[in-house]
Amino acid sequence: MTEQNGKSLEALRDELDRIDRVLIEGAAERQRIVSEIGRIKKTAGRQLRDFRRERAVLDGVRAHAGRSGLDPDVAERLLTTLIEASLTRQETERVALSARGEGRRALVIGGAGRMGRWLVRFLHAQGFDVLVADAACAPDDERQFRDWRDAPMDVDLLVVAAPIDASRQIIDELAGIRPSALVFDVASIKAPLVDSLRRAADAGLEVCSVHPMFGPETRLLAGQHVLIADCGNAAAVARARALFDETMASLVEVSLDAHDRLLAWVLGLSHALNVAFAAALADSDMEAGQLAAVSSTTFQRQLDIATDVTAENPELYFEIQRLNPYENGVLEALRRALESLQTSVLRGDAGTFVGLMQRGAEWTGRHREARAGTGKIDDQG
Repeated sequence: MTEQNGKSLEALRDELDRIDRVLIEGAAERQRIVSEIGRIKKTAGRQLRDFRRERAVLDGVRAHAGRSGLDPDVAERLLTTLIEASLTRQETERVALSARGEGRRALVIGGAGRMGRWLVRFLHAQGFDVLVADAACAPDDERQFRDWRDAPMDVDLLVVAAPIDASRQIIDELAGIRPSALVFDVASIKAPLVDSLRRAADAGLEVCSVHPMFGPETRLLAGQHVLIADCGNAAAVARARALFDETMASLVEVSLDAHDRLLAWVLGLSHALNVAFAAALADSDMEAGQLAAVSSTTFQRQLDIATDVTAENPELYFEIQRLNPYENGVLEALRRALESLQTSVLRGDAGTFVGLMQRGAEWTGRHREARAGTGKIDDQG
């Protein structure tokens, strides 16, 4: 085998394997230290995330990489991955250490669905004794119920993670049963539930409405948003917020009336755009292999998002489009933008095309500046 500086290819590969093992062992040791730091932070009542410290670590790593002959960007990507893993570990352990659910029971209706399973894991990590009600449940499991009406109602927390119309019916029935538990739904669209939620609050239920703005595959809640709507019971909002106290999620209070107007743009527009993008490709005369061979960075990034969107539950995504009373205005805005784009190209109208891009750049710039802000959103948005 060819030699380099007196070493064979096999010997050089052996050295790489050894270095890889050292890297893994170092990462594992880093994680163990991270756990200790997390426990100290919790005892001291300090926040998990320290952006100033993270930036200092990354700046130091970049400088050291430059002196060591390593591309600083490679070093930063490596350390960013390790930092995210560290935050995930600290957040997970902090949630478990809180033992918020210790000695308490929770029932997740729709707990066999994708978001339902995430909620089951999340509550279990806090120490809750979690029961699941779902038509897909195993009939011989004493902790699972195929009909939620057969499940015990003497629980401390009751989460409705069912389809939107089913959630409305369940909340209506719960208003009659009047359990003493904290009750909240996690529906993506609130309009079909508003009257039921308010009737339930009027009936004395400790009820609010929650919307986790992330998918069920999410592990680290840093940078993620959880929307919470007051349905007429402030105590329910406080208790729901407390479930996320030990996470790094941004909690945003939003009124029931404002929720769907905001989500028409956040979910409705992005879903519609990506469904249309994927459908246009599917209806074209281009083979997937042809485009894969010449993909650009922009095309691939957009395709990755469209791939994720079109892999989701189509019935749920149709509900998000169909049941939101503000969606038609969003789709009309999208139609106008596409029509203006098409007309400008066909007529050679550079001014209109440039204007579209400039207005978009101005808005996205303002959004980028505002991303760090969270707070309470009123009916004016």
